[in-house]
Amino acid sequence: MPSSFDFQNDLLLNHGASGGTAQTEFGALPEWNLTHLYPGMDSEAFKSDLAKAEAECKALAEAYRGKLDALVRGDRPADTLGKAVKRYEAVEDLLGRLMSYAGLIYAGDTTDPVRAKFYGDTQERLTAASSELLFFGLELNRIDDAVMDKAMSEEPLAHYRPWIEDLRKDKPYQLEDNIEKLFHEKSVTGRSAWNRLFDETIATLRFTIRGEELAIEPILNKLQDPDESVRKDASDALAKTFKENLRTFTLITNTLAKDKEISDRWRGFEDVADSRHLANRVEREVVEALVSAVQEAYPRLSHRYYALKAKWFGKDKLDHWDRNAPLPKVEQRTIAWDEAKETVLSAYSAFSPRMADIARRFFDESWIDAPTRPGKAPGAFAHPTVPSAHPYVLLNYQGKPRDVMTLAHELGHGVHQVLAAPNGALMAPTPLTLAETASVFGEMLTFRRLLDQTTDKVQRKAMLAAKVEDMLNTVVRQIAFYSFERKVHLERRNGELTADKVCELWMSVQDESLGPSVRLGPGYESFWTYIPHFIHSPFYVYAYAFGDCLVNSLYGIYERSSEGFVDRYFALLSAGGTKHYSELLAPFGLNARDPSFWQIGLSMIERLIGELEDMEKDA
Repeated sequence: MPSSFDFQNDLLLNHGASGGTAQTEFGALPEWNLTHLYPGMDSEAFKSDLAKAEAECKALAEAYRGKLDALVRGDRPADTLGKAVKRYEAVEDLLGRLMSYAGLIYAGDTTDPVRAKFYGDTQERLTAASSELLFFGLELNRIDDAVMDKAMSEEPLAHYRPWIEDLRKDKPYQLEDNIEKLFHEKSVTGRSAWNRLFDETIATLRFTIRGEELAIEPILNKLQDPDESVRKDASDALAKTFKENLRTFTLITNTLAKDKEISDRWRGFEDVADSRHLANRVEREVVEALVSAVQEAYPRLSHRYYALKAKWFGKDKLDHWDRNAPLPKVEQRTIAWDEAKETVLSAYSAFSPRMADIARRFFDESWIDAPTRPGKAPGAFAHPTVPSAHPYVLLNYQGKPRDVMTLAHELGHGVHQVLAAPNGALMAPTPLTLAETASVFGEMLTFRRLLDQTTDKVQRKAMLAAKVEDMLNTVVRQIAFYSFERKVHLERRNGELTADKVCELWMSVQDESLGPSVRLGPGYESFWTYIPHFIHSPFYVYAYAFGDCLVNSLYGIYERSSEGFVDRYFALLSAGGTKHYSELLAPFGLNARDPSFWQIGLSMIERLIGELEDMEKDA
């Protein structure tokens, strides 16, 4: 019988944590190698770093708690406080490495009790350890502005000026130290616990279609099947299982909305989304301008497109299971993994060989986990881990054209994360307003390359339609999601919401955004239940629309005058969190505060729809 250590390594190998490939109908799909972080869950390296992190958190607190103000007022404040911040950054990197490993292990199979316990135990210990560090940011923000400004004028503290200035934006919403510590420590039994319940519930759901039981990713994939009867059966299967679990999802939603309301009230946030805007470092009026611009454009965008698509399907209205269906009478081929890889890398290379070289490392060095497996986290993500390591990408690749776009999207994130990493653990993270820039730009590069290579009119129409649908899903759908979240959180302030009420709110925003040419049939009212962003990152969703409109504007500039664009683009990505989005957009002549800014991005979607309408006239 193997030892505990051997068993864990066998377990990880079988689930792709040690690299390798999985043979599928799409070819050999890569599995990530998490041994780049740690050899295994039970490895001495992980145990040693966990103990080191706990000890260093305590040591840092003992060395500096209650002393930061004195440091900045003493001799050589830039040097002494600079060293303290550097030490704080190092322990943040170590904490991030440990938690990233546990999170990625868990994402590989959220239904495995061994992984779930490992993830939960690690989270508890790191939450307790990091509570010792809460004083650091709180004390920095209590230092007089003039005193801090003077200290930050010299190195090595000057290096951290962007982080410190960013941190000070949180100052009006800080609470007393012990309350902050209580909020932090109870998060593991509060928000984090409910997040975990959601993840494990979603991962264990099974959907029965034609005698076959499927997990959520494969059943969602059926909504893109060429056969309408399959799409309808998949929609019915989704609705049936969602309805059976509606009480659980409603409880999770109610609890997290109330949890957020309590936190917002204590901190003094006025609007339900203000804490997200602060975290994104974007002004509320800018987001409101974006939302208004998209909502006003619904008739010109989604309503107009779905009316056109209904005509293609020979219907007066599309049923909701037809919304993302492939066009009728268009061959739907399966795209092998190697072709998807080459497609994305060639598109990246045409823009910048450097960009392709960074993306190629994800394939060559086992930074991608692509197969669909039972229990694996649904969807896709690019996780930056920490600057001392490298990012990882999770996909559920099933050979669809949209999967190729997803690969391009997540590799865009990955390139961004690699470029920002030299800023260090404190300044590498990018605010969500710009976090989708590289990902959406990567999609656009890939789409444009494929479109330019396509001469067949039928295939070109199908590609344009798929791109329009992706853009509508990124802009219109995400703003509708944002509106739904606002309604839920505002209604929750008046008391607990019933499942029927949440469903009613969902249907109201879907009907408004999709328009009169989409029939939202019975069962669709529960489709809010599986959207993870509502649970993990309230109000995150507008970042997608922000990013798409921004990228449309950036790409237009690139098309008109590409000279010097690549250098400016890489400078934007390399900045990480060191600059405000307005400062980063200035070299491109873009200003998100200008009401016309959002129309630039939305007009690109309109032009693509217009091109489809013209193709219809010429047919």
